[in-house]
Amino acid sequence: MGNQVLEVISKRRSVRKYKPEQVSEEKLSLILEAGRFAPSGGNNQTSHFIVIQNRETLQELKLLVEKEFAKMEIKKNTYKSIKNSILASKKGGYDFTYNAPTLIVVANQRGYGNAIADCSVALENMMLEATSLDIGSCWINQLHWLDDNESINEYMMKLGLANNETICGGLALGYSQISDMAPLARTGNTVTYIK
Repeated sequence: MGNQVLEVISKRRSVRKYKPEQVSEEKLSLILEAGRFAPSGGNNQTSHFIVIQNRETLQELKLLVEKEFAKMEIKKNTYKSIKNSILASKKGGYDFTYNAPTLIVVANQRGYGNAIADCSVALENMMLEATSLDIGSCWINQLHWLDDNESINEYMMKLGLANNETICGGLALGYSQISDMAPLARTGNTVTYIK
């Protein structure tokens, strides 16, 4: 007897090439419900899901993110992925959403100790639901990395971010251009048993 949950978990992959067709409202609704049913510290349920599907808005946001990363300098201890975002932005044509037709930005209350944890489990729930519906997804950190950037913050507030909220992560969603979504082998994540 197979375990359906583990099967979906093992099939989940980070998709970075999407078809242009939009995710159906029915499937998007199920993905968002999965996020909304994620656990939260003290059952606070304060995660905020901002769903962006408008192509012009996505394009404006991509250009703004590229502009703000391009202003940044790389330092000796700059995190590898942030460094890659800076370099790609300075080069031009940086698309932090991988051209996905839907971007879900997940925010929570500033100063709330479980903000990242609550949003992380919501993002994981949504990725697993997307996988079960044959929708590709990829965790997006760039808006979190730029959360204290005034230009990004102002733009996101126009899209519904409250002034007391912090961006904890994002999720690119769409139909994958990649046909082979076989599970990847695990080579890390050590398990230690104490019996």
